[in-house]
Amino acid sequence: MADGSVELIGHVAVVTGGTRGVGAAITETLLAAGAEVIICGRGDPGENREIVGPDDAGRQASFVQADIRDADDAARVVAAATEQHGHLDLLVNNAGGSPQAYAATASPRFVTAIVSLNLLAPFFCAQAANAVMQDQEEGGQIINIGSVAALRPSPGTAAYAAAKAGLINLTESLAVEWAPKVRVNCISAGLLDSGAGPEHYGGHEGMARVAATVPLGRMGTPDDVAGLVLALAGPFTPYLSGANVVLHGGGEWPAFLRAAEGGP
Repeated sequence: MADGSVELIGHVAVVTGGTRGVGAAITETLLAAGAEVIICGRGDPGENREIVGPDDAGRQASFVQADIRDADDAARVVAAATEQHGHLDLLVNNAGGSPQAYAATASPRFVTAIVSLNLLAPFFCAQAANAVMQDQEEGGQIINIGSVAALRPSPGTAAYAAAKAGLINLTESLAVEWAPKVRVNCISAGLLDSGAGPEHYGGHEGMARVAATVPLGRMGTPDDVAGLVLALAGPFTPYLSGANVVLHGGGEWPAFLRAAEGGP
């Protein structure tokens, strides 16, 4: 959550996939900093349709139902932001993810869907946002939410990791093409505890063992990612563009060292 050190009053932000998990944390943090936030998702988020910020006025994010894997839908989300507020300062390409599926048996339909969500959708949203930001005196910023899966082997999620690797290159390329008006950066998040950890890692004991591989002794949280988004969106990093900021608590203890010590 924002602590009041960064104010984004008057700023307008779009957060894709902003109804739950990391996206919801980013949305709430931007709201707390004073920004107007537009979120989107493929389905009606039900009770989370309006995410309420912690301010006394009870400001809420606006929801647009859209499948941003479709370029027209992506453009419609950006258009909703500009129609409501007249400008767009920040796009956070957060929507993404993948269930586990081994490469040998993953269907063409599955691979296409995963790459579309994690690479093409951010591309389409970025194109629409850039078209608006280039015409603004202050320009704007795009922040892509990536994964450390892009930086190492990712058995079981090869299509996802490949798409996230593409997202890093996309970040670097767009930062060159769209400068100086639009800055583009990426956050590659490490192991995150977003609520589904015990189920994914074989219970709380399994999750604790995984967390112990992180030098800082814990997994990251959605608020960790949201805090970095806020830092990048604020006034303190005006020269940062084309960067991939790795948020992983120091990484993972090297497997070869564990093997040398007689560990698994």
